[in-house]
Amino acid sequence: MGGIGMVTCSISISLDGFVAGPNQSMDDPIGQGGMRLHEWMFATASWRANQGSGGGERGVDSDVVEAHMAPAGAYIMGRNMFGPGRGKWDLGWSGWWGEDPPYHAPVFVLTHNPREPIVMRGGTTFNFVTDGIESAVEQARTAARDRDVQVAGGASIAGQCLRAGLLDELFLHIVPIVLGAGERLLEDVGDPVLQPVEVNASPAVTHIRYRVVHRTNRNE
Repeated sequence: MGGIGMVTCSISISLDGFVAGPNQSMDDPIGQGGMRLHEWMFATASWRANQGSGGGERGVDSDVVEAHMAPAGAYIMGRNMFGPGRGKWDLGWSGWWGEDPPYHAPVFVLTHNPREPIVMRGGTTFNFVTDGIESAVEQARTAARDRDVQVAGGASIAGQCLRAGLLDELFLHIVPIVLGAGERLLEDVGDPVLQPVEVNASPAVTHIRYRVVHRTNRNE
């Protein structure tokens, strides 16, 4: 018997709260210095095996990456994650990931500019949502059925979900670096109640999984 999937977000973050660096561009898709947030992942055996190469480090970080690679039923992302463009769409742009993106499921891209869906190889379809985060989550939940919806990023979309009470789980991978500028995750998110339910660490990164407590009255 199927259950109800959760809305989750798993994201790497710097000590000063940034999940991407400043000045996103074609050369720096995650902003200047942003790739440093993911070096822990690239070093793992699970990541390298997924990329078709051998070697890499085994241990808690590799286990986290392996679990993260389990496909979700649907994904949500912001336009800034889908591409570097702003304003009117470049209709030749279909994402950073080539003809076979790694999602293999419906992806709902939150944007101010309408666009027809883009059907890619491997089961990925990019759908463009212009009527807000609540609509994006509702559509993603419907598409995912009883499976989880994963908020892929970036900071603004994850923050909107948290502020609106739409996020069930936040999994932070805290990297011991200071970026100094960029896209800050926990900014203008209200006062959510986050309950840590799992903590693991390696010399490279600390993994903390939080359950978002949904309560209308915290004094109850």
